[in-house]
Amino acid sequence: MQPLLQDKIVLITGGGRGLGHAIGTLFAAHGARGALADLPSCRREPLPESMIALDCDVTSEASVDACVGATLERFGRIDVVVANAGVVPGWRATEALDFDEWDRGMAVNVKGVAITIARTADALRATRGVVVAMGSINSFTAHPRQMLYTASKHAVLGIVKAAALDLGPDGVRVNALAPGPIATNALLERIGRRAAAGGLAVDEAVQQLATGTALQRLATAAEVAQAALFLASDLASGITGTLVPIDAGLRPA
Repeated sequence: MQPLLQDKIVLITGGGRGLGHAIGTLFAAHGARGALADLPSCRREPLPESMIALDCDVTSEASVDACVGATLERFGRIDVVVANAGVVPGWRATEALDFDEWDRGMAVNVKGVAITIARTADALRATRGVVVAMGSINSFTAHPRQMLYTASKHAVLGIVKAAALDLGPDGVRVNALAPGPIATNALLERIGRRAAAGGLAVDEAVQQLATGTALQRLATAAEVAQAALFLASDLASGITGTLVPIDAGLRPA
């Protein structure tokens, strides 16, 4: 198979584990080099050979600036940015919202995406590059007890649409992924905590999620990475300002 990102330089936030690491690993397999940026405490997977690890707190402009600068110093340019870093807060009823948690969730999921795009915009203009942001099915729908997460992911869609209009005249494409439930360790841990608090057993909860999709299974991290690869590659050269669902055909709530 022809590599789709041969010699492209990529910067992926939240690349130390989960979906960000899966994306970085697939990008490396398709010829990309670059940086997987994350908080040191979140770096749990081995690096692909062509990638370096960088410390990055996406809520801090100075930290993102340093990360972008280190990538440019090492590789000379940036062709693809994946604004993946995010958090999934606990589910809460509207009347039980925790606004310290709200501020932290918005800082990572919304401000972090905006800072990442803003601080890489000039580098991407120079290469007519690509941004892939991490949205969610909650970018266009909602579920009970998920106001904070839903609000933050709706905001990501707005950022992507606006950035696509701002950067498009310079040849920069900006799109987002919208994963449904993906059986990552993070999701299984959340289901486990709910089970311990009296919710469904883990296997039963996962099966319930699976039967709510057209394909009768959960989409996988590998499938999210493949969608990111498509959007980052020239195969998607005419696509911008778009949110791509990877949800195995999840039925609307």
